[in-house]
Amino acid sequence: MDGQSAWVLGALGFAVLLALMGWAWRQLDKRYRRGIDRLREQVRMLAASEQPLEIEAQTQSHEALKGLAQAVNELARSRDAARNDVQRQVLEISADVRKERNRLAALMSELAQSVVVCNLDGRILLYNNRARMQFKVLSRGKSANASIPMLGIGRSIYALLEQSLLDHALENIRLRMDRGAAQPATQFLTTTPSGQFLRVHMAPVRATEDASVETHLQGFVLMLENVTSSFTEEAERDEALVGLTESALTHLAAMRSSLNSLAKAPDSWGVQLSLLQEQLAKAQERIQELGASSMQALKTRWPLEDMLVADLVSVAQKRIEKHTGKEVSVEVVEPDVWVKVDSFGVLQVLLYLANRLVDEFDVRYLQLRTQALGDKVLIDLIWTGHNMSTETVMSWELDPMTVGQGHSPLSVRDVMNRHSGMLSFERERTRHQALFRLSLPAAGMHEQRDVDALQPTDSRPEFFDFDLFKTAPVQSALDDMRLSELSYTVFDTETTGLNPSQGDEIIQIGATRIVNGKLLRHEAYEQLVNPQRNIPAASIPIHGITPDMVQGRPAIGEVLPVFHAYAKDTVLVAHNAAFDMKFLQLKERTTGLRFEQPVLDTLLLSAVIHPNQESHRLEAIAQRMNIMVTSRHNALGDAMVTAEVFLRMIPLLADMGIHTLGQARAAAQKTFYARLKY
Repeated sequence: MDGQSAWVLGALGFAVLLALMGWAWRQLDKRYRRGIDRLREQVRMLAASEQPLEIEAQTQSHEALKGLAQAVNELARSRDAARNDVQRQVLEISADVRKERNRLAALMSELAQSVVVCNLDGRILLYNNRARMQFKVLSRGKSANASIPMLGIGRSIYALLEQSLLDHALENIRLRMDRGAAQPATQFLTTTPSGQFLRVHMAPVRATEDASVETHLQGFVLMLENVTSSFTEEAERDEALVGLTESALTHLAAMRSSLNSLAKAPDSWGVQLSLLQEQLAKAQERIQELGASSMQALKTRWPLEDMLVADLVSVAQKRIEKHTGKEVSVEVVEPDVWVKVDSFGVLQVLLYLANRLVDEFDVRYLQLRTQALGDKVLIDLIWTGHNMSTETVMSWELDPMTVGQGHSPLSVRDVMNRHSGMLSFERERTRHQALFRLSLPAAGMHEQRDVDALQPTDSRPEFFDFDLFKTAPVQSALDDMRLSELSYTVFDTETTGLNPSQGDEIIQIGATRIVNGKLLRHEAYEQLVNPQRNIPAASIPIHGITPDMVQGRPAIGEVLPVFHAYAKDTVLVAHNAAFDMKFLQLKERTTGLRFEQPVLDTLLLSAVIHPNQESHRLEAIAQRMNIMVTSRHNALGDAMVTAEVFLRMIPLLADMGIHTLGQARAAAQKTFYARLKY
């Protein structure tokens, strides 16, 4: 080998050596950088954690990184110590607040009524156990496919009670607050979809307790009492009493007629018969009084409230203009007149009559006029144009009231009878006008309050979140809302196997709710499901559900409507959500139920937050976040762990600039795991 060849071979060898050294350096650098990336993710998670958390230094891939991890742990311990000191001071300062909260709990536990507190959006922010049990009773008897309303923090009260009635009551409270009333409460009676009668007392929640200064409304308190039984019993008793009265009057009239005939007998009978006539006349008069009293009790049982007639017609004017599109003028002859009414019922009457006039006779001009007449207050609904027959008036008075999409089982006559009033139809020929006249009972010049006797109960107000007072009305689309502002249903399923498209079925559903950034453990949902097929023996050790445990349990067709109602108006969250959602989607055709709300997957979000971690299994994520895992592969247990994991993820996502639901969904869809299909 000559010198030139040796030089070439040496150069090649040196080049190969350099290449090997470069490759080795890149591998070391890649490994080192990946270790740094993992450490950075763990440091970010540690910084965002509210709980004590440390990095496992021994698992680091390089000695320098181990030392760095130990230094970070020392800083974390110092931070935790400082945080504990601050928390201790906060606990000491907030002791008085806790005492006030306990006083509130004790007070509510003594209330005989159900209590529900809502913000102005109608979102429930407090309820006591009595309310929870009452609305469970009220929800019974509905069809399996119905949208079953549920009581819960952050849910809407309008799913349980008629919104128009609550809006009207709230409007009355606002009017009274504007007048400076010290106790601007109102009460009304309503029915539920299941046919129950509720007596409702509504009071405002003010921004300040001082009623003498200008304040604004933050929400309202509802005290509810189920009066269905008493109504039924009293109705049956009154019906029997009225029947007895009518029968007795008939017999007495016949006896009196006979005595009148006997009175024409010889003089020796005259005095005796005269006395009998007198006694029978008194008995007849007494029974008539009893019958009249009974009928009056029937009419006045529904709660009537004192209200300025000017306020009543002002609300009526706005409602009629909104529904008919016609301008309505108002003439209040005496503005300080008070009327005793079921204001919602009276407004229904005025709105119903105005709508029929506009729809059927194309009336273009409407006027409301009020005047006092002795112990009555007259409200006239006046129009110009088409006259109508007495038969038409009678028909309108007796038909159930319908306004737009709203239907009432009551007729105009029902409402007027309730007020011991009447509806009349009159014509003013000189003005070419006609009018409906409502005659209603006048009230005193002051507001009256009914104070019911309260009896002790074992109910406790365990369920509240006053932070919901701060929640602004939902104005933007869900994708534009911040993750911290949304309500979530976190759920999990246990199944007979892993192949939903090949006949595997759900055997358990477990879920919990997150509202206002808080995990509501007390509002959890858990249900075993009869799969109507065999449970493979190999799967039983995993989920622990045996065939005898699901024997007699409801099938999925009965369970899904309840879970669908439970998850209503929330974002769904699950770990490996594609798997669980596939089971739900395959039941759409048979149940008619679609889960159309947005879905977030903690598996995908973990890949977004920690792209360099080796595992995104639920146990691994929980371990990284120092979350205790209990009841694994139990649907409710897994849902609880998933919920805690998701709550820890929200601030980590925010650190990455991911604040809204739309941003989180978009980031999740870019991960590798989003490609998994079932």
